Amino acid sequence: MKTINKIAFKNIESIPQLVKDFLNQKIEGFEDKTFSFDNFAQQIHQKQNSFGNYQREIISKAFTDQLSHLELSSKQKENIESLKSQNTFTITTGHQLNLFSGSAFFVYKILQTIKTCTHLKEKFPNFNFVPVYWMASEDHDFAEINHFKTENNYYEINEKSGGAVGRIKINDTFFISEFKKEFKDSIFGTELILMLKEAYKVGNTLTQAIQILVNRLFSEFGLLILDGDSKELKNQAKEIFKDELLHFSLNKQSKEKVDFLTKKYGKVQVNPREINLFYLSETRDRIDFDGENYLIVDTDKKFTEEKILAELENYPEKFSPNALMRPVYQEKVLPNLAYIGGNAEIMYWLELKDYFSEINIPFPILIPRNSMLFIKEKTLGKIKKLDLKIEDFFQNFTKITNAKILENNFILKSLDEKENLLINNFSELKKLAETTEKSFGNMVKAEEVRQLKSFKRMKKRLLHAEKIKQKELLERLEMLFLNVHPAKTWQERIFNFSVFFADFGYSWLQSCLEEMEVGQSKLIIVAI
Repeated sequence: MKTINKIAFKNIESIPQLVKDFLNQKIEGFEDKTFSFDNFAQQIHQKQNSFGNYQREIISKAFTDQLSHLELSSKQKENIESLKSQNTFTITTGHQLNLFSGSAFFVYKILQTIKTCTHLKEKFPNFNFVPVYWMASEDHDFAEINHFKTENNYYEINEKSGGAVGRIKINDTFFISEFKKEFKDSIFGTELILMLKEAYKVGNTLTQAIQILVNRLFSEFGLLILDGDSKELKNQAKEIFKDELLHFSLNKQSKEKVDFLTKKYGKVQVNPREINLFYLSETRDRIDFDGENYLIVDTDKKFTEEKILAELENYPEKFSPNALMRPVYQEKVLPNLAYIGGNAEIMYWLELKDYFSEINIPFPILIPRNSMLFIKEKTLGKIKKLDLKIEDFFQNFTKITNAKILENNFILKSLDEKENLLINNFSELKKLAETTEKSFGNMVKAEEVRQLKSFKRMKKRLLHAEKIKQKELLERLEMLFLNVHPAKTWQERIFNFSVFFADFGYSWLQSCLEEMEVGQSKLIIVAI
């Protein structure tokens, strides 16, 4: 494996402008929430003053209890104990409980979280930094997480859904036998199969499955895994949830930021609701308010104000934050400094800064995660043979394809020459037309537009004709694009980590970790 390029997000066309502006500190009010050691020094101070010893005891115990069924490394045990100290902080990433981790970027965001902690320890040796993976165990959209893909197959489980996905128990293990057929002859296939069997044993919940899998992959790095579906943790967030039920504070306090982001960037990632909480029972259902009662949507349950507050007081575990409230819950229960997430995550976190100020919780530093692409040497050779660069595949590839099809085309060259001659001739005509009546000048301008449109049509028809004539070249370009972008999107969003682990094992994780950027958000391209 050899890294051949690292492309900054600001140089990639498909990265959202909002993320680029955030990274370039062009969004007012977020300058101190981007990655810098000065910002981390400030963040340490803020969190140290707002996160007490009592909270530290609770979170340390939560990790101890939740991970008690796993075989922890000495580094994990040290990190759990260290959280009791005022000098210890977390760096967090989060993700859904996708089957066998889902797409490969799940691994990349965790590795970046781990490396960020190492990097901060070198800069701030008097403090400790603990990497945390927050499990989105309360999500209820099972269809989003019940599958993963490899180069050759699509794997899926079918279970009864509707409630918190983390509570779903595994019964359907047919996918394991199919996975075994694909990977049994791979170098590290046996390791993958054993990992899958251990995690997705009949009777395990999806929460337990992901805990087992993630611990198997990252325990030696000291990673801690946290399940927010916890009465002890939610007990700390009761006042926030109560305020949300009574005053709809998240919606009100985020409105200014949402309006600003909508006006400047067209839309926001997630629109706040009046109440940003769900009610957890056998199902997970949104809480609404009709002006008199609190309604549990899609059920016949309803509560008066008095009764829902009593329910919250006695059973905080029944109240589940939605996508926008989850960051607040996370920052309430963790001594956290920074969140590492994908572009979409960063975009909805940005909506919340004013709300964090209102409830006196420090807003964390936000770090858009790195992306990675593993590409075969053979594919790179084909790209080079066509006189293209790998970076071309992350720009407007339609334009690049069209330019390649028309490269050195003598007809296009002639059309360009004639078009330039036409423009020059009309430039002279327009100057002369200015000396006479206005309507004549307008006619000359209109005629120029008409004739230039003819050149545009001719070039379009020429491209169409050349694509037919050079069908083989067009197919080669399209095939190369699909080699770089399977299913026409980024590789990391399609392939499961097993595609790479099967050939390289744990050394692949180590290589990813070594190449991972910490202070910058980049696409890292590795030849294999």
